[in-house]
Amino acid sequence: MGILSQLSIIHLLWTAMVFCQYEDYDFEDEYDGEPDHQRPYYFNFNSNTQAEVPRFPFPVECARECFCPPAFPLSMYCDHRKLKTIPNIPSHVQQLYLQNNDIEAVPAGPFTNVTFLREINLSHNKIKFHMIDRGVFAKLSNLVQLHLQHNELEEFPFPLPSSLERLLLGFNKISRLPGNALEGLPNITMLDLCNNFLDDSVLKGKPFSNMKNLMQLNLCNNKLQTMPPDLPSSLMYLSLENNSISYIPENYFNRLPKIIALRMSHNNLQNIPRNTFNLPNLLELNLGHNKLKQVFYIPRSLQHLYIEGNDIEIINVTLMCPSIDPMNTNQLTYIRVDQNKLTIPISTYAFFCFPHIRTIYYGEQNVNVNKSTRLRTPVFRRFLTPEEYNEAEDDHETHDHETEEDHEAEDNYFHPYF
Repeated sequence: MGILSQLSIIHLLWTAMVFCQYEDYDFEDEYDGEPDHQRPYYFNFNSNTQAEVPRFPFPVECARECFCPPAFPLSMYCDHRKLKTIPNIPSHVQQLYLQNNDIEAVPAGPFTNVTFLREINLSHNKIKFHMIDRGVFAKLSNLVQLHLQHNELEEFPFPLPSSLERLLLGFNKISRLPGNALEGLPNITMLDLCNNFLDDSVLKGKPFSNMKNLMQLNLCNNKLQTMPPDLPSSLMYLSLENNSISYIPENYFNRLPKIIALRMSHNNLQNIPRNTFNLPNLLELNLGHNKLKQVFYIPRSLQHLYIEGNDIEIINVTLMCPSIDPMNTNQLTYIRVDQNKLTIPISTYAFFCFPHIRTIYYGEQNVNVNKSTRLRTPVFRRFLTPEEYNEAEDDHETHDHETEEDHEAEDNYFHPYF
């Protein structure tokens, strides 16, 4: 009896401990929204469009073709699986990853019971515009980000939900933007249309003028010959590389005071009106590989300037910096001038105008038609710490053989898909 009594007491104590454990345990402590590391960095979680997502204290449903990590119950990974169709999507899913498959159509069926989707990645598939069921995206009232780059879209995939903030349509075959394609998208902050077939006729209707929250617009690798008209004043990043733009209208940027980075390399620019870039927030300016013959005024805020691959014979520092203000110094730290027609280095006056400059990359110069030459100092560096100086000395031979490829990282100061 004594042994049985002791066992009974132990059993009661164990039961009490288990009961207390479940009494004290709050499932919401573990499943209270998504873990911080699960949230994609590009989401604005202060947005009013944040969905009320149910909590999951138990295993959740997942399409058999896909993978739903237990640690991330709101995400479904179906990428790189050679899928030809979209699987049924459980109603709780917030992030859906279907990139790098062989999907050709987007039917409404798999999205029938979906309520909380915030991100869809359908990039690197074979989707055509006419194979997208009309309204399939528009009904997703919480959708914030949509990836459709690297597909076969011939037209802009509208209608879209008003909640959308980031839309990526690069590397398609889009050649026109219907008049109402961008209407009803007041929350768009980033629009990528690089590597399509857009020309000036597409922009005559001023499709971007009403996008009051647009911060980044990518139109690189299209067929534009003129600057896009009536861009919204909210714009901060503008990418126009690899077009055929030959001039920038005077005062064009007056209505774009928030521009931080402007990329217009690989165009046909020849002359820059004097105060074109009088922008108070401009940090990066890339005009490489155009047809410029002389430099131009740069704002005091500018930090990175790329004018390589032009026809500049001399760097007139006075044009770049007409006055010196000790209380408001120029912030330029890096300038790339290789593949021009320079025969002498930049005047030392530049160091008074640009006291923060650290690197001037001269590289090879195209002084002769059939032969490139190199200035005595291909790379000028200053203000090096002892560690940087030792590293520069160790790599001196490498610096003497720097090429355009060596500066690819600099060219990608802001990436279209960052």
